Amino acid sequence: MASVQAQPRLSPQPPLIPSPPPQPSTSQPTSAPALTQQAQELQKAPIIASLRQDPKRRQEILTFFVAGGCAGAASRTVVSPLERLKILQQVQPRQAGRAVAYPGVWAGLVKMYREEGVKGFMRGNGVNCVRIVPYSAVQFTSYEQLKKWFSANGQRKLDTPTRLCAGALAGITSVVTTYPLDLVRSRLSIASASLPTSGALARDKIPGIWGMTAKVYAEEGGVRGLYKGLVPTAVGVAPYVGINFAAYELLRGIITPPDKQSTFRKLACGALAGTISQTCTYPLDVLRRKMQVNGMKDPVLGVRYSSATGAVISILRTEGIQGMYRGLWPNLLKVAPSIATSFFVYETVKESLGEKSNYN
Repeated sequence: MASVQAQPRLSPQPPLIPSPPPQPSTSQPTSAPALTQQAQELQKAPIIASLRQDPKRRQEILTFFVAGGCAGAASRTVVSPLERLKILQQVQPRQAGRAVAYPGVWAGLVKMYREEGVKGFMRGNGVNCVRIVPYSAVQFTSYEQLKKWFSANGQRKLDTPTRLCAGALAGITSVVTTYPLDLVRSRLSIASASLPTSGALARDKIPGIWGMTAKVYAEEGGVRGLYKGLVPTAVGVAPYVGINFAAYELLRGIITPPDKQSTFRKLACGALAGTISQTCTYPLDVLRRKMQVNGMKDPVLGVRYSSATGAVISILRTEGIQGMYRGLWPNLLKVAPSIATSFFVYETVKESLGEKSNYN
């Protein structure tokens, strides 16, 4: 009789989908004590703690912010007609055999006045001021704080490369925080202009600030549409702001020694600094405007660019190097008084609030 071999006893198999042992959930609702603890930890962060414990520093930052905002509003308002003309000359298409709509400074301003009246000079200035107040405030405040950080709170003297770096970082910070307003301002500036490839908009159909913002949001991909052209803008603004601050402070140390602090000398420093910085970085400003209006539903440019690099190649191919400097002359006429006003108002407001300027 064949012996039956005993089979090994099989252990019970685990289920196909084992139930894991109960573990504490990682997505438990945050309790009130936990929120309180997080808030306390945030308040202990170095910067926040420093501001809480140092009322003088809080007052200093507020002073920089207020002075910067005032400087921005004043500087943009006094040159609003030239600012709008610059944008129109930058973005207007150039076609063989056809004259441009805004050929020069005087002719462009006259055309603007005949078609739109005095309001045409200020078209887009409201949103520009709404944008420039926080933009300028953030820029000046960031620059002042970065200078303190780079100089170990005034213990080390800053050299020109360090000032350039501080200015560039301040420029990027201000651009990122206010870019949608800059884009909307550009759209409003050209909305009522009679460019060759754009249909004439009825004056009563020109949208306002919020209307244009909603239009861009609805037609160009939501929030991404409001940040179209951000990268070339940041690339252009960083060196511009860096050169602007570094040149101004260098010139202030040379032209305005302690015994020669006249208003004319201060304004001259701002005008020269603005002229130098704008001339060096103007092609990047042209590229920024081209990219900002590139996504408009109406064919304002007559051509659409796939990228910033493609835009540069197309401009150089069709217009040559001159295409990268369209609008430079009215822009220089604008920049000199604008930057001079900006720095002068900033220093005046800052000093009236108890903060002294030092450019040594």
